[in-house]
Order: sequence, then structure tokens, then C-alpha cells
Amino acid sequence: MEFEGSSPFEISPGREFVEARRHPRYKLEVEVRIYPRNAAVVRGHSVDLSESGLSAMLRVEVPLGEVVRLEFALPTGEVEIHALVRQRSAFRYGFQFVEASSAQDVIGRACRQLAVEQVTSESQATGSVLS
Repeated sequence: MEFEGSSPFEISPGREFVEARRHPRYKLEVEVRIYPRNAAVVRGHSVDLSESGLSAMLRVEVPLGEVVRLEFALPTGEVEIHALVRQRSAFRYGFQFVEASSAQDVIGRACRQLAVEQVTSESQATGSVLS
């Protein structure tokens, strides 16, 4: 679902702000290598993944607004993709994928797999049974 021309925030009936995203996020911790344009490789660990981006914890600053190359391994394969450094909050960075490539297929398959795994683990934690 895309929200073209609208704010990334919506007001829910209870008048609380709810963030509207194009794709759901899935918790994922893998090593990430970031290749900024004119700097040495930066290593970090992902926090979560969606079909449109990734967030990661980094110890070294990466410039906001810069397009970088990301490399990381998913259960569905190796990924090398370009991304825009969209946001930063302390050591947590948000990257938005900026290219359509075969990496998107690998990421999409991983997100579908993570969705099933995380729903299953949440159901087990609450004692629910999936039908």
C-alpha cells in the first residue's frame, strides 16, 4: 500500500499519530557492511528489514542523504543493494532501497519467510494456535 502525496503519518480515530509505512518491518539481526561514497567500509548489525528498507545500528557516522552500497546475508541469499541514508536516531540508521534489482527478489522472499516465522513465534508465546 502506497501513500503518494500524503504525510507519512495518519491520525487514528483516537487522535493518536500512527506511522503509515509502505511495507511491514520484520525483526532481523545480521551483519551489515555499508560502503559510503568516499569513506572506508562501515560495519553494523541490522535491527529490522522491510521490502523497501533496512535499519541498522552503526558505531560510525554515515552522512544523511548519501546513497551507499549495502551488503548483508539473508536466509534466502546474499544481498548487495544501493540505499539512501534516510534517517538517524543516535546509533540507529534507516536506509531506503533505491534500486530495483535481483536483490529485491531475495529481500522479498526473506520478508515473507520472516513474516511467517514471527507470526508463528508470537502465537507460540501467547499460547494461540494457528489454524
